[in-house]
Amino acid sequence: MDMISTLNTLIVDALGPLGPMILLGTAGLLMIALTVVLMLNQPEDPMAKLKRTAHAPSPDKPAQHRLRQGERNEQLQKFASFLEPQDVAELSKKQLQLRQAGYQSQDSVRFFYFAQFALAILGLLAAFLYLIVMDGGAGFSSTKMMIYFIVPCFCGYYLPTYWITRRIEMRKEEITQGFPDSLDMMLVCVEAGQSLDQSIVRVAGELHASYPALAQEFNVVAYEMKAGKDKSTVLKDMGERCGVADVSSFVTVLIQSASFGTSIAEALRVYAAEMRDKRVMRAEEAANKLPTKMTLATMMLTVPPLLIILIGPSAHGITQLGSMGGP
Repeated sequence: MDMISTLNTLIVDALGPLGPMILLGTAGLLMIALTVVLMLNQPEDPMAKLKRTAHAPSPDKPAQHRLRQGERNEQLQKFASFLEPQDVAELSKKQLQLRQAGYQSQDSVRFFYFAQFALAILGLLAAFLYLIVMDGGAGFSSTKMMIYFIVPCFCGYYLPTYWITRRIEMRKEEITQGFPDSLDMMLVCVEAGQSLDQSIVRVAGELHASYPALAQEFNVVAYEMKAGKDKSTVLKDMGERCGVADVSSFVTVLIQSASFGTSIAEALRVYAAEMRDKRVMRAEEAANKLPTKMTLATMMLTVPPLLIILIGPSAHGITQLGSMGGP
């Protein structure tokens, strides 16, 4: 017991009151790093190796064929049970959220959780370097040191979530702004004699410079149709990926038009006119909100200087008279 007490006293004298906790945290980080290294160096499953060898492209095959047979990231595949939710519903929800943010890769969910884990560890390491190596924690209490450790870890963990949320909002705004123009171009292509598939390909190429998010969605639709997927299913998937009410309504219109045998050009003409009117209404709504939003800023920036100009000289004169009449 005396030896343990002496060792504890030495640790507290060297690292402060949180010395034992710091050593435990460092040991935990080392154990995590060692676990990651061991998992990376674990022997490959013979069945997985046989499958990879059987499907490996030969050197004489063209590059395009090799790209089509490309598999998922092998390094992340080893951590699949750790980096992916085991619940199918939760996994599907996260995949849809990442697709709405523009990340269509099969490994997007794994990259997302890996980014959360890595940034949280980096936050802990940054706090450790600041408080211990740079001696920035001198004089801090235990509560402050805990806050300095927890806040960077918390920020690093939730930074990918914030980024994905912002990306989804930006993509929805971009799709909403560019959708009326895409309908107009699609209507022109259909009336010129092109099919719906050809129109989607042409519109995707034209929108690539101005609205890349919408062009990407149209490209996905075109590739899925070329692959032989059912057209109604492809359109429903597009409406679900975009997450915009206008796109979902457009998909419903196209599916109903194909089901009842009506003219697609007529449906596009009516819906394109409605989308143009809705865009004008959104612009008018934003313009009508502007005076209300500017009221607070106007009051804060105009009223205080005006009061100073009007009341300042009188207040200054009163103070001068008071000082002159005093003892």
